[in-house]
Amino acid sequence: MFRNSAPRLPPLWPAGGVLLAAAACAAQDTDWATLRARMVEQQIKARGIKDERVLRALATVPRHEFVPEAVRADAYRDGPLPIGHGQTISQPYIVALMTAEARPRPGHRVLEVGTGSGYQAAVLAELVREVYTVELAPALAEQAAARLKRLGYRNVHARAGDGYKGWPEAAPFDAVVVTCGADHVPEPLFEQLKPGGVLIIPVGKVPAGQSLLAITKDAQGGRTTRDLGPVRFVPLRRAGDGPGK
Repeated sequence: MFRNSAPRLPPLWPAGGVLLAAAACAAQDTDWATLRARMVEQQIKARGIKDERVLRALATVPRHEFVPEAVRADAYRDGPLPIGHGQTISQPYIVALMTAEARPRPGHRVLEVGTGSGYQAAVLAELVREVYTVELAPALAEQAAARLKRLGYRNVHARAGDGYKGWPEAAPFDAVVVTCGADHVPEPLFEQLKPGGVLIIPVGKVPAGQSLLAITKDAQGGRTTRDLGPVRFVPLRRAGDGPGK
């Protein structure tokens, strides 16, 4: 659920009922596959993501199905979009980067923290055996689970809960992908990694800044951390946090 400083997008639809209806009809005829292919070439591949499996996953998952109707026309633009409840769907490049850095393999089991609309989970589901995803907001968790089921993602297990705690009964995982920013690395998430597994997580405080980290767990339980660069995500909230925390 990445946020960046992209310029404000123009209104999606012109004012007026007749024009609104005409625009809606035009949207029904949108060539989503072409827009998806263009997104992959211009926003992802051109920025250095070379993993062919990841590129195919981004070219396959219908991103427009994971955003509200009001912003659907912008689904393949180079930036995040609001999905309600103060949350966003991440910029396509950031989804691709986090996915590639998780090093997904067909037999892997992956935990995602911060389901949001379910888009990152769907991308991972194209690449691994099982995805477990946790969302704090019950309404978002329910909507995402229904959407993923409708789109045929049978290897995604979604539930509402405190993502800081992970999903201990399903651990250990080959990778953990956190789509919200934490002010420190949650130890339960690192502990739920298999040896050799990687935790992808934004860490830092807004507005001071966040860094996207890739933390690999070695055979002895130690860690190696790589900084993938500055990002800005909505905060990782915990059960009991009030709005805006």
